[in-house]
Amino acid sequence: MKDCCADKGSELELLAQQADQRRVLVVVLILNALMFVAEFTAGLIAGSAALMADSVDMLGDATVYGLSLYAMGRSMRWKAGAAVAKGIFILALFAGILIQMVTRLETGVPPSSTLMLIFGGVALAVNLYCLRLLWRFRTLDVNMSSTVECSRNDALANAGVLIAAVAVAISGSFWPDIIVAGMIAALFLRSALRMLAEAVPILRHAHS
Repeated sequence: MKDCCADKGSELELLAQQADQRRVLVVVLILNALMFVAEFTAGLIAGSAALMADSVDMLGDATVYGLSLYAMGRSMRWKAGAAVAKGIFILALFAGILIQMVTRLETGVPPSSTLMLIFGGVALAVNLYCLRLLWRFRTLDVNMSSTVECSRNDALANAGVLIAAVAVAISGSFWPDIIVAGMIAALFLRSALRMLAEAVPILRHAHS
């Protein structure tokens, strides 16, 4: 009888935890989708490769959170598969940022540091809030671990945009913007390779 009650208690605790995860993932997904639209528009107007790279990061995260929602409550095979999909998608975003950088290099026009500061600051505040919401789930499984990794990278990318904005304002050059865009791209590449290195062996083991 006691064992039965204990089992039911564990199941209810797990269900409650999953419901909490789902609520948090929905919130951060919506926030990132909204910030992608705002930041991408600002990046186009400002002519900033770093701001556009950061906005693409927001789009990537919204997709990552959607995949995390899909994998939540499923088997370890599904969780690992979702983490692999995230890694591949982030590699695609890495390629997209490189294309943006080449385009901005061809124009050679310094971006608007004011818009970079405003939207970079808002994006940093949003991502720190998302990271705060997600942090307690970071050790649950490979799916949530990769989700927290994305959010942490976002905050670092946002800080980079703010640094680039200050450097552009002081120097009047477009190079700080390009350099930070390249750093964000490198962060994407590192994150994608780390996710794939962690998730692929799990997925192979699940298949075998």
